[in-house]
Amino acid sequence: MITRLARLACAVLAASSVAAATVVRPNADTDAASSRPNLFLPASVPVSRSAGDAEHDSRSASALNKFKVLDEFLEALRVMQDDYFEPWLGQWPKAIDWTAAVIGTHVAGALSSLSQGLSAEEGIKEKENMITTYFSQLLSYYFGQDAFAIRNEAYDDMLWVVLGWLEAVQFIDFHTTLYHQSTAEDDSNVNRAGPGLHNQSWYGNLWTPAFSHRARIFWDIASQGWDNKLCGGGMTWNPRLEPYKNAITNELFIAASTSMYLYFPGDTNNSPFLNTHDPLASDALASGANSTGSGDPHNPQHLQAALSGYFWLQHSDMKNKLGLFVDGFHISGWKNISNPNTRCDQRNDMVYTYNQGVLLTGQIGLWKVTGDQRFLREGHELIQSVINATGYDLFREKPIDNIADLKPGQLPPWRGLGRAGVLEDVCDVGGQCSQNSQTFKGIFFHHLTAFCAPLDMAYFKTQPTESEAGSLAREFYERTARDHRAACSSYIGWLRHNVDAALLTKDADGKFGMWWTAGLLKINPTSLDAATLSDAFTLESNSVDYRTYGVPNDNTWVSSPILAQPPTSPMREQPLYEGGNQAPLTGRRTKHAPAEDINDSADAGTSDPRTEDDHHPTDPNNRGRGRTVETQGGGLAVLRCLWELTQRAADL
Repeated sequence: MITRLARLACAVLAASSVAAATVVRPNADTDAASSRPNLFLPASVPVSRSAGDAEHDSRSASALNKFKVLDEFLEALRVMQDDYFEPWLGQWPKAIDWTAAVIGTHVAGALSSLSQGLSAEEGIKEKENMITTYFSQLLSYYFGQDAFAIRNEAYDDMLWVVLGWLEAVQFIDFHTTLYHQSTAEDDSNVNRAGPGLHNQSWYGNLWTPAFSHRARIFWDIASQGWDNKLCGGGMTWNPRLEPYKNAITNELFIAASTSMYLYFPGDTNNSPFLNTHDPLASDALASGANSTGSGDPHNPQHLQAALSGYFWLQHSDMKNKLGLFVDGFHISGWKNISNPNTRCDQRNDMVYTYNQGVLLTGQIGLWKVTGDQRFLREGHELIQSVINATGYDLFREKPIDNIADLKPGQLPPWRGLGRAGVLEDVCDVGGQCSQNSQTFKGIFFHHLTAFCAPLDMAYFKTQPTESEAGSLAREFYERTARDHRAACSSYIGWLRHNVDAALLTKDADGKFGMWWTAGLLKINPTSLDAATLSDAFTLESNSVDYRTYGVPNDNTWVSSPILAQPPTSPMREQPLYEGGNQAPLTGRRTKHAPAEDINDSADAGTSDPRTEDDHHPTDPNNRGRGRTVETQGGGLAVLRCLWELTQRAADL
């Protein structure tokens, strides 16, 4: 059901679409889709190729085909669940709260892909057994997730939870449809089944209310982070630190709010799962009373939150000259009584891969609701900015730097968000990535997959087309859908290149490393001397990598710094409180990161004793935390993205 607010938005935007369609409508004598420029690609990028044509295959050095990709995708999922997940705990024990929520999202997304992509020819029983197995693990995680602890963490931590369970709800809805189709086609089963067995819904629907309730509770609590007093709006990252309005929290709020509007089926659960006898433990916005109305499906409150967040972010000056989102803004002197400042004027120019990804889910969702082409256009512009910043040429379908020209131990130049056409976070090259950073690339590819889903024509199928305006609007919509799919298809060469690199980091156990570029370079870590690492990338002087090293213990981040470190002391990743996340940094030891050396942490996973020793690692991806469930999630996400986009491109 489209609410009154959504109908109004659609009516306004349909008019603008008609106007645009009038401008681009081709002459009847040259009415060929191939002669039209693609709405979402630069004119220099060819769009006539598809993933399977001979010309594309001859230009690609990749040995992957769709069957090989599927095999690798299934193997990545198997290793992640067999080696890292403990069903009796309902957890990936070495994950932390927010990274576990992301891993759960990867599993739910993988289930949707497998439900749709595996045909009956692969074996209906085998397919259903595999899907049921992984869904049972996801269900186990629902009970293993520490929902109470996450309520006391940062707002972005809460919003990962919202996205994760809404992803699971989408899978249940989709698989239920296919399940009914398959059972209806099985005449023999229908004939044998008694009236009590026939017409049974897929059992996963039993858990939709629980998943939806958790999503609603966490959206309600997280929405308290929206603030209009500072910076003219926007979400605050962490209520226990100095005001910081960052890209990821706002992108999550946009994506989660849009997803709540589109996929949240409603919630009539009156249990807040809080101690109502303890006023300090009760949260009015997370109560069973549902006074905010957020328990209703297709609630205008969710849509309005998404639109407000989107327009604030787009006007926040949070992009750099490469078209990439930087991390966020502090507010200088905001507590100065004599000269109170409320503007976001102190920008942290650090770039992360996940800051370029989460917004894509919000953009495709807002397009589905409004039909406004700007959301698709700005999404494609962001994706193309990322690809350019890895040093990959979409027109030539290859990296702009030739790895063969490198001298021994030399690295390809840093291009803004990667090198040699491969996506990187800054921490990759030095092997210093934290648990946070190890999760980032997988997040980007998960949301790229969501953005490049085929566009739903359900709304326009219900609109009258008798008038010329209606016919033009439909024609323009169909062109939008076709151009969107073609633009996504043009990214497949870059995806193949990244998948090739990621696969080369797998160890003997099938576990992915963090620094994918190393797979292409075949570089020995001992050749990465200090001079090489110092030249590995160029960052703006006001870039603070707190997601890798932790929150600095200074006045910018905390109001009353304690146990301040000397200025030359490196930052360390430490918890906000015991068992929490993101603390101001001090010189004291913690269970997560000893003050002496972060790589001495108990969960660092520094080396593989079968092939090397701790002091002279031969595998660049055994440095630091090594291979983890987070790096495995990254490998799974990029393989799923390639498989999904390849499947869709075949329909062009």
